[in-house]
This record gives sequence, structure tokens and C-alpha cells, in this order.
Amino acid sequence: MWHGSWCWSRVTGPLAALGVPSLAVDLEGHGLKGRSPEARWSRPFDPAAFAAEAAPSAAVTASSAAAELVAEIRRAGGGRPCVVVVHSMAGVVGTAAAELAPELFAELVYLAAFAPVSGAPVAAYLAEPENAGEHVSALLVADPAAVGALRQDTGNGFGHAAVRDAFYHDVDQETADAAIGLLGPDGPAGFAGETLKITSQRYGSVRHTYLVCTEDRAVPPALQRRFITEIDAVSAEPTTVIELASAHSPFLSVPEEFAAVVAAVYRAHEQVTATV
Repeated sequence: MWHGSWCWSRVTGPLAALGVPSLAVDLEGHGLKGRSPEARWSRPFDPAAFAAEAAPSAAVTASSAAAELVAEIRRAGGGRPCVVVVHSMAGVVGTAAAELAPELFAELVYLAAFAPVSGAPVAAYLAEPENAGEHVSALLVADPAAVGALRQDTGNGFGHAAVRDAFYHDVDQETADAAIGLLGPDGPAGFAGETLKITSQRYGSVRHTYLVCTEDRAVPPALQRRFITEIDAVSAEPTTVIELASAHSPFLSVPEEFAAVVAAVYRAHEQVTATV
């Protein structure tokens, strides 16, 4: 949410060096598939208008984004199963996609990601005790129900310290500043609001790895570990759990370490394929 394929640019190089082909994609409503509210660009800037304008991505849901993601995976793998890595709120989309087309998933790797497999939407988890102490809600400048998005004002330089604190507190200042400048203002409220129907027969047949970011201030580690427990309740195999001593964005703070973890997952499936 708010990010785009650009945020993986520090990982694709190390993956290539390890012999792992990878493709970073923009989810529906993000990156080159996203559009900002007009009020973002008005001068003089009107904060009230920015907080009231309906989001261009208001109609985007987890299911619609999952359908696009499945098409991307099918194209990237030529119909063969792929290792799919999802970060943060993209976990909702990855979860829905794995239910939709489990045959395309060699493994689903969650990176500090939401995994609403229990029959409750992400929005319900935001009020749970495990989410206490998160630093993201303070960034929002509009009512998600009114505008159809979780909206940030990243054009306000005075707020950049809070954005860095939530997402990039272990990322060097220069890179963090660049990343904040690339963030979109809107994350579709449909990601957090949709209730997914997840089954053990489809989603549960997919292997899962969960990377817990132990210094995360956006998705607290306690909530990440709750998702692991709930994933295991519907899966045929227990989730592989790996801990990273990083904040919410290891693709920027420890990209080579993160790439090595993803490469190991990829290599495991290469060996299985070769054995078969």
C-alpha cells in the first residue's frame, strides 16, 4: 500500500546475482496503475479539499487486485508455479490470489504482511491488541470510508519524519527521503475492508513462508505472529518462519540479506522440480 514496483529495485539486482529471475509488479491502484486525487496537485494546496476528494482507486478491492496479480504471475512464469513475495497490505492481495489460483504458487512468502485467512477483514485486526503501538494510523489525513482510501499527505515535508518512523526508521536518510518522495497518497480502502473466503482445499494447499520483521512499527511483530498461527490453522503444512532484525522495509534497509532469504526459498523449489 502506497508503494509500487520501485521499492524492490534494491532486491532485484542481488537476486539476479544469485541466479534468481524476478519480476516486481505494481498492484492495482499503485505505481503506474495508480492515480492521485486532483487536490494533491492544486496550488495553493487545500488540505480540506485533499481530505475530502474521492480516491481514484476507491473501486479497487483485494479481489480485483488479486485477479490482476494472478495474470501477472501466469505471464511471468508462463503458467508454471512461481515463488510470490508479498509485503504488508499486499499480503491481502497475495492471500486472495493464492485462493484464486493455487496452482500458480510454488510458495507464498509473506514479508511483515497481513494475512486475513480467518474470515475477518484486515480492518478488524487494526483494533486488536496485537496491533497496539503501530505508527501508521497517525499518518492518515482523511476518513477512509468517505474517500475510499487510506490517504497520506507526503507532500507535507513536516510529516516526513513520521513517515520515516513508521516505514523506514532503519533506512539511511537519503534513501528514506527518496522513498517517501515516491509514495502514492492513497491505499485502496477495499484492501482492508474486504472479507476473503479462504479454504484449506485451495489456499491451504500452498506452501507458506513468513518473514517476521522484529523491529516493525507498521505491522507489529505480535500481529505478524498471530497471522502465522491463523495461516497454520488452514494450511496442510506449517508455515516456515524466519526472523529479520529490521523495520518494515528490509528491501531498502537490508536488501542483500532479504534477497538471500528469497533465493533460498526459490532454490528449494528448484531442487524439488529437479528431483521430480
